[in-house]
Amino acid sequence: MPWKPLLRQLWLPALVFVVLLVSTAGSTSFYFPPLTEVLAALWHELVHGDLLGDLAFSLRNILCGLGIATVVGVGAGLVIGEIRTLRLATGPLLDFARATPTVGFVPVIILTLGIGSGPKIFLIFLGSVWPILLNTVSGVQAIGPAVHETARGYRIPWPLRLRRVILPGALPQILAGIRVALSVAVVLMVVSEIYGSPVGLGNFILQSGSSFHVAETWAGTILIGVLGYGLSVLLLLVEHRLLGWYHQRAPRVRSPRPVPAGATDSTDSVKSNGVVV
Repeated sequence: MPWKPLLRQLWLPALVFVVLLVSTAGSTSFYFPPLTEVLAALWHELVHGDLLGDLAFSLRNILCGLGIATVVGVGAGLVIGEIRTLRLATGPLLDFARATPTVGFVPVIILTLGIGSGPKIFLIFLGSVWPILLNTVSGVQAIGPAVHETARGYRIPWPLRLRRVILPGALPQILAGIRVALSVAVVLMVVSEIYGSPVGLGNFILQSGSSFHVAETWAGTILIGVLGYGLSVLLLLVEHRLLGWYHQRAPRVRSPRPVPAGATDSTDSVKSNGVVV
């Protein structure tokens, strides 16, 4: 049945939701309101407030920043991974950029570029490009030497070899890097909107917390989690669509039937696994 895999994946989140719903039902804490109150505040802000516009603003920034990072990271990673001299020359620079926390650039970017949508997209791009680029380089290096030798033996032009041989071979690790970059992009989206934006989910959480609207603050936090999870699921669907050959299960090998002792003649030999040769 098609609903069985879905049930196997969703039973634990559904159980956690029910536990939170029951355990917080009688809560009188100011900082931990009942889950029903949080969900009611979320619905009210989505329908009657500006939360839907904040969600659209944040989603657009994530998609634009991550999209630019994917194009730049994959393109540069394919070239760097293929050219050994370039890979050795850029290795220290890439390691330094990976080790530098992108959050530290938030005040500088806001100070120099302002508080519009452009600086936030640039910040998301800056933090997301490195996982994609490094995974692309690693994916190109993981391709077997026999593949490269075969492509050169058939005299396939380098641009065509890059597009039809190297890119498909590195695609599993490229998509793994995009998944890592997605989580980085969500974090940077929230941080950039908290410290320098009049709109967005980060700004909504900041304003709600500053006004001591605890239910609305929790509602914004839950919405960010739902946004990140939804984008992750969408990316997994794209990955399974593009990498059906990679996720396909290996063909099942039939186990040989046991051979009785003395059933073979003198010209046959029986291996240790029971297969007659």
